[in-house]
Amino acid sequence: MKAELLKVHPQTPEQRKIDKAVEVLRNGGIIIYPTDTVYGIGCDIYNKEAVERVARIKGVDSSKNNFSFICNDLSHISEYVRNIPTPLFKIMKKTLPGPYTYILKSSSKVPKVIDSKKKTVGIRVPDHPIPRMIVENLGNPIITTSIHDEDEVVEYATDPELIYEKFSKLVDVIIDGGPGNNVASTVVDCTDENETKVIREGMGDLTPFM
Repeated sequence: MKAELLKVHPQTPEQRKIDKAVEVLRNGGIIIYPTDTVYGIGCDIYNKEAVERVARIKGVDSSKNNFSFICNDLSHISEYVRNIPTPLFKIMKKTLPGPYTYILKSSSKVPKVIDSKKKTVGIRVPDHPIPRMIVENLGNPIITTSIHDEDEVVEYATDPELIYEKFSKLVDVIIDGGPGNNVASTVVDCTDENETKVIREGMGDLTPFM
């Protein structure tokens, strides 16, 4: 069976289409969706089989994955991490929603299939209404891992129709929210309470906030 292609307005997402995506996630399905950076592929973080399916699509071992997940806002993040020191919280407040992935020490609410043995988790709050609406309506985070393009020149797939051609037999719903970007998020390691370190330069510039 081929995935359903859902065209969703990128600024004012239609509720019934968001509901459709949420229903698919609740039933253990996998979706592809836009973010403020590249298109992501994901599922409900609490559905072990779906997480393992995403890992297979990406060609990685689910026990060694580097999957991050999307939260709706800062208060949502606090449920899934152990401690956010005040200086870091101020940086996150200024930069989120935005194109950043923060790696933090995970709380017991993070499922073992994502936490694996690292005891850390990558968290995103994208500046895009579609994934945040999905998470808000679902009631918990979704996996986010970017779609890699095999072409080295075009590092990430940005055209929803091309994404559909490539992934329509692998996932359940592909959300067309318009063209995506081809630069990933900036990844910030916050696991050392005394030092915040950028480990991947991406779309977000953290310099003004440090």
